[in-house]
Formats: sequence, C-alpha cells, structure tokens
Amino acid sequence: MDSDEAGMRLDRWFKVHFPGLGFGPLQKLLRSGQIRVDGARAKSDTRVQPGQTIRIPPLGVDPKESKSGPIAGRDLRNSSDAELLSRMVLHEDAKVIVLNKPAGLAVQGGSGVNRHIDKMLEAWTNQKGEKPRLVHRLDRDTSGVLVIARTRGAAQQLTAAFRERDTKKTYWSLVKGVPRKREDRISTWLVKEQTPDGDRMRIAKHGEEGADHAISYYRIVEQAGQNLAWLEMEPYTGRTHQLRVHAAHIGHPIIGDPKYFEADINWAFPGGIQNRLHLHARHIDIPHPNGGRLKVTAPLPPHMVQSWNLLGFDENTAREED
Repeated sequence: MDSDEAGMRLDRWFKVHFPGLGFGPLQKLLRSGQIRVDGARAKSDTRVQPGQTIRIPPLGVDPKESKSGPIAGRDLRNSSDAELLSRMVLHEDAKVIVLNKPAGLAVQGGSGVNRHIDKMLEAWTNQKGEKPRLVHRLDRDTSGVLVIARTRGAAQQLTAAFRERDTKKTYWSLVKGVPRKREDRISTWLVKEQTPDGDRMRIAKHGEEGADHAISYYRIVEQAGQNLAWLEMEPYTGRTHQLRVHAAHIGHPIIGDPKYFEADINWAFPGGIQNRLHLHARHIDIPHPNGGRLKVTAPLPPHMVQSWNLLGFDENTAREED
C-alpha cells in the first residue's frame, strides 16, 4: 500500500480501491476472515500501514469502478450510513475527518429530520465505543466542508479553534444582481425569531434583547451581466444563517434560498438554474490537533456545477487557498 495511506481505516481503503464493493459484502468478508492484514483477521476500523500485506479474495468487482462522484438524492435514500459517509470523505487521519456534506442532508436532528450526520456517525464508532463528534454545523441546504473530530481530545481542540476564531472558512455563493462594491464588510446585529416555517433570523437593533453581532466579508469573483454574481464569502462570526441573511440584507440574496430570497416583480429567475440554495462551504483552514494547519477544499455540488457551466464561470478564477 502507498505511504500516503498510512493510518487509513481498512474500510476506507477498500472504498478508495474497490468502490464497487458495497458496505454489506465487505463486512461479510471481514467477519468470515476472508480479508486479512499480514495474515491476521481484520475489522473495519483496522488501521493499515505501509509495508503491510492485505489479502483480498476474488471480489467480482473492478478496482476504481462503480460508486464514486457526487451523491445524488437517491443515494441519500438508498445507501447505508457507513457507505454514504465513506463517499463524503475529503480528508482522514487519526484525529480528524473532513466531509463534503451534500446539500439537503441535515447535520443534526430536528423536527421533520429523519436522517442526519450526527446519527450517521454512529456507524463509525470505534472499538472503545467512541463515536466521532461534530465540532461545527452547516445548514441543511448548504453543501461542503464539515469537520469531524475522531476523539474527545481532538473535539475539544477543534471546538476551541472555532470558538476563538482561529479558523478561516471560505464559502462560494451565487447571488441575485451584482453588489455595488467589489468587496466589502457586512456588520449587523441578528436575532432569531420563530415563524410557522421554523426559525428565521432577522436584522436587529444594537442592544435588542437576544441579538448577536455578526460580521461577514465578501468579494465578487465573477458576474453574469448585472443579473447574477459569484461571491466568495467569509463569516468572521458564526451565527445561524449568517451569510444568507447578510446577502439578503445588502439586496443580493443567495439564489434558491427558501427563507431569505426575495425578488422584485421585474426580476426573472434564470432559466436552466435549479431553484436550490447556491451556498457551498468551499474551503477551511484550521489548526490540526497534532500541530500545523489543516487546509481542505470541497468540490462544488452538482446543482452549482450545472449553474457554473451554464454561466461560463471557471472555478480556477477564484484565488484558491494555499
């Protein structure tokens, strides 16, 4: 095996090299001892190391074939938790996992939520009974980078990094119209209010009870005439729906936002673009529990790839992070 796969879980190694092998058949092969590492029986969470020999019986599937690529709605309905999580992995080591969360999958439970990542992570409980932990959140309809801690200690360090704002989160969005300023800072107070459609944030007055200060930054990457703009956005604070409310506040709501998008009567929704939230957690730069910085970028979800292609936007136009 390759040296850059050192410490990888065995089930993840099979997902990379034999994506056509489903979760159930893999577990059956492990239970029956047909898959061995250096001659010994192995489990899903066995860590593989350079120089080890992995015995693989005839599988009936081709390496590097079958299930890969973007996760579609039917995958969310029909795939097992472990299989789905494995397909989301962008980075994995002994302390941290980074997922590319699909749009439409909730991070935590709530009213009307049947499936969510926090519950799905039980599929990755280790031999000590320790389940990987969430350290931050993304809205259900927002796709992209989601950081997970493998251990309690890593969770404490990563949570502290978010709380102390020692993280840099970059989002890509598609908004209605084109902001007058090429880049700007948005600073408001936000307060949560209950509505028949669930919690909604609104701009509040300074000092209003329950209000929190929220700061976001944006810059225009590209635009399609005066109709649409691709914004790179950074939340300095981490309030609920912050980027969505701030985009609407400056008069340029995010395309497909079911809560905050409002258009005047003369504005036509662009043909060929799906009416789904165009907000994606593109990149994160966070201190790693072992030292140094962890930097991970998530590819765009299918509906945003479709929009970018339609508008002629080139992903390479953005200044990619180091």
